Amino acid sequence: MAGAGDAAKEYVAGSVAGIAQVVVGHPFDTVKVKLQAHNTTAYGKVYKNAFHCTSRILLEEGIRGLYKGASSSFIGIAVESSLFFGTYSQAKQLLQGNYEDGRPHLQVIIPSAACSGALISCILTPTELTKCRMQVQGKDVMHGARYSSPLDCAVKTLESEGLRGLFRGGLTTLFREAIGNAVFFCSYEYSRYWMHKYFDSPRFSSSSHFVLAKDIGIGVMSGGISGMAFWTATLPLDVAKTIIQTDPDPHLSRNPFRILSMVCKRAGMGGCYAGLGPTLARAFPANAAAIVAWEYSAKILGIKRV
Repeated sequence: MAGAGDAAKEYVAGSVAGIAQVVVGHPFDTVKVKLQAHNTTAYGKVYKNAFHCTSRILLEEGIRGLYKGASSSFIGIAVESSLFFGTYSQAKQLLQGNYEDGRPHLQVIIPSAACSGALISCILTPTELTKCRMQVQGKDVMHGARYSSPLDCAVKTLESEGLRGLFRGGLTTLFREAIGNAVFFCSYEYSRYWMHKYFDSPRFSSSSHFVLAKDIGIGVMSGGISGMAFWTATLPLDVAKTIIQTDPDPHLSRNPFRILSMVCKRAGMGGCYAGLGPTLARAFPANAAAIVAWEYSAKILGIKRV
């Protein structure tokens, strides 16, 4: 088990990864949330597709419209990502036990990732609620602009719905993160292991330039693949979470499976995958940036990856 110093470094590296992820991925996330919130209602679709949604945002709100709610994302993701990567790394080291062969092991990865996901869902629920409510408002929606900032959104939610309202969608977030993170880290560890095994062979150059390019390339590919795997596995739960957190009806069910059943009746199975295009378009570059930032921050801080 790593000492307190190494443990702290893991959490710092995780924060850097989270900031990189928001910078690259937030505009895609805004489009995804708008599609999920406005294309699954009983009133029909507001946007034809992701390109139509993006163009409407840019025309009516400018580039700032794509970064709505980003301030809460920066704060939330910095803390969440710190715990996400830090807790996973610590739990993995604790469970590694006698596995000294350097290979990834499902019995180590899955519980470590699920534990990390369950923990960060407590932070993600209120930060994503304010982010989503900021993102869905705009000139082209029924309710217009209700919140001036993420803080204003949080305060008004507390005033109207109490503390319980701020954690609306918490169970769905827990399911999404526990399942999704297990899928994410399994994809990451195995793709990273096999790519390193192939490129570390004698047939390739060992020059410093090649090693740098190899490490960045493997980080980009393993991070991108893992991000796409996460969202492919959990997007229906994310659709349910968005609806639960942004629907103005206070009596709406908070059971994600009832919400998905309702979405299927309204919009068919495709409704459960609303926002799939921008989600996958975001998943690869955002998670590639996160993994490269995480690995290189760890390297600069002197943390050895196994």
